[in-house]
Amino acid sequence: MAPPSPAAAVDPRSGFCKSNSIFYSKRKPIPLSPNDSLDVTTFISSHAHRGRIAFIDAATGRHLTYSQLWRAVDSVASSLSDMGIRKGHVILLLSPNSIFFPVVCLAVMSIGAIITTTNPLNTTREITKQVADSKPVLAFTTRELLPKLAGFASNNISLMDGADQAAKTRSSKKVLTLAAMMNRPPTGGRYRETVNQNDTATLLYSSGTTGASKGVVSSHRNLIATVVTILGRFAAQVQEEEQTFLCTVPMFHIYGLATFATGFLTSGSTIVILSKFDMHDMLAAIGKYKVTYLPLVPPILVALVNGADQIKAKYDLSSLHLVLCGGAPLGKEMVEGFVEKFPAVSILQGYGLTESTGLGASTDTLEESRRYGTAGMLSSSMEAKIVDPDSGQALTVNKTGELWLKGPTIMKGYFCNNDATASTLDTEGWLRTGDLCYIDDDGFIFVVDRLKELIKYKAFQVPPAELEALLLTHPQIADAAVIPFPDEKVGQFPMAYVVRKAGSNLSETAVMDFIAKQVAPYKRIRKVAFIASVPKNPSGKILRKDLIQLATSSSKL
Repeated sequence: MAPPSPAAAVDPRSGFCKSNSIFYSKRKPIPLSPNDSLDVTTFISSHAHRGRIAFIDAATGRHLTYSQLWRAVDSVASSLSDMGIRKGHVILLLSPNSIFFPVVCLAVMSIGAIITTTNPLNTTREITKQVADSKPVLAFTTRELLPKLAGFASNNISLMDGADQAAKTRSSKKVLTLAAMMNRPPTGGRYRETVNQNDTATLLYSSGTTGASKGVVSSHRNLIATVVTILGRFAAQVQEEEQTFLCTVPMFHIYGLATFATGFLTSGSTIVILSKFDMHDMLAAIGKYKVTYLPLVPPILVALVNGADQIKAKYDLSSLHLVLCGGAPLGKEMVEGFVEKFPAVSILQGYGLTESTGLGASTDTLEESRRYGTAGMLSSSMEAKIVDPDSGQALTVNKTGELWLKGPTIMKGYFCNNDATASTLDTEGWLRTGDLCYIDDDGFIFVVDRLKELIKYKAFQVPPAELEALLLTHPQIADAAVIPFPDEKVGQFPMAYVVRKAGSNLSETAVMDFIAKQVAPYKRIRKVAFIASVPKNPSGKILRKDLIQLATSSSKL
C-alpha cells in the first residue's frame, strides 16, 4: 500500500511517516491482480510455464513434470467435484512431505474448497481436536497415519500411498486412493463454481498470540500476494536460469506450504522434497540434484556451520549459492561463521507468522543479512506500527513496542472465533504480532522479546497453556507453570515448574513421561524443577519472566 499522499513526509531511509506514525515498506510494491474471480491455483498455473520438472522425491528420484502436475491437479479437482465436494468445504491433509502434497492442496483450492493441514507428529487427541473444530468432509492421509484418524468415517478418507482403486485398510474397509483420483480423466469440474480472491483457501492452525490453537483463515488473495512477493525476491536469479530448491521444512507449516507447495512453482523452478528431515539426506540431495537454493531453519544452519569441514569433505555442495533462513533472527557469530565456512553461498533471512501467510519482513541480500540480529525490512506492500503495549500509542524510530502489521497477506481472521480475531486484528486490519520490536534508522526490524507466551522449538510454536492444562490433570500435581528454556540447537524447549501435592514424591522423569504420552514430540517437556509455589501477580497471571530468570541463572538447572 502506498503512503497516504505525496505530501506526507515519509523518511526514505527508515520508511517512517510522521503524520500517521506508520512505517512503509521500502521494497517495490507487489502487483496484485485486479481480477477478483481468481483462485490461487489458476494464478500459479498461468505463470509456471517455463519449467520442465516440478517435483522430485529426494529418496526415490520419482518426479512430476509440470505437465503431469497440472494434469494431476485437474484430475483430482474433477474427482473431488464428482464426489460432491463444493466451495467452502474443508478438506484435511495429514501427511509427511511428498510430491503429492501440493497436488492435493492445489486441487482442493482450485474448486474453492478449503485445505486444513496438521502435523503428522501430532497425537490422535490433538488431531481429533482439530477435526472437531474445522469439521472436514474428507481427509487425505497415508496408511501409516491412518490410525490417527480413527474417528473419521473410512468412506471419507483417501490414501495418498495406495495404488488400487479402493485400497483395503487393516479393518477391511475400503477407501479411495489419490492414485485412482489422479488416473481419472479430468472433466473440467474445477471450473464449475466461481472462486473469488476473498474466498477462504487455507485453514492452518496456529497458537497465535495466546495459548489455544486456532484456525487461521487465509484467502486466495492472501496466498496470491505471498506468491507474488516470494517470486519478487528471486526474480532476477530465476530469470537467469532454472533454479532447484530443496524442501527441508514441513509442508503442513505455513513456511513449507507458502514456498514449496505454491510460491516457488510460479517461477517454474524444480523442487526436491525430503519426506522428513535428515542431515545426511539433505546434504546428499544437494549434490545429487544440483540444488541451488536451500531454505531452512536456524538449528540446521547451526549444524552446517559446526560441521562445515567434515561436510565439505564428504558432500558436493558446489551447486549451492543461496541459503534462506527463517524462524528466528541470526546473530553476528552465526552469519559470519556461515559466510566464512561457505564463502560461495549467500544467506538471506525472513520473518513471518501463520497469520501473515508466512511473510512480514526479510533480508534480500547478504549485505542486509549482515545487519546482525535483524528480522529484515518490511516485505513488499507491508506496513507496520510499533505500538506501546500499555498506552496504545504508536512509536517512532528506535523505540521498542509491539509490532503491528498490515498488508495484502494478513489473514482474514480466526475460524469461528470472533473473540480471538478481535483481540488480534483491529477494525482497520492491523495484525498484533505479539512480538516486541523496534525499527531502526534504516528500516530494519529487530525482535527484542515476545509478548505472546509461546515457546519456539525449532520452527514449531508450543503454547505453555496447553502443557500447563495437561500437567494439572496429574493426580499428584497441585500447580504448574511452563516456560521457554534457551537451547543452542533448538532455540527453546519447554521446561516445567511443578508444585507437588502434599506427600507426593513425583519425579522429573515421571512428569516428562506423563506429558510425552499426550503430545507431539516437539511439545514434550525436557526439563522439570519442583517449587513450593508458582509466582503469580494479584490477578493470578503466572509471572513467567521471574521463572525464566530463575531457570537461566540457577547453576542447578
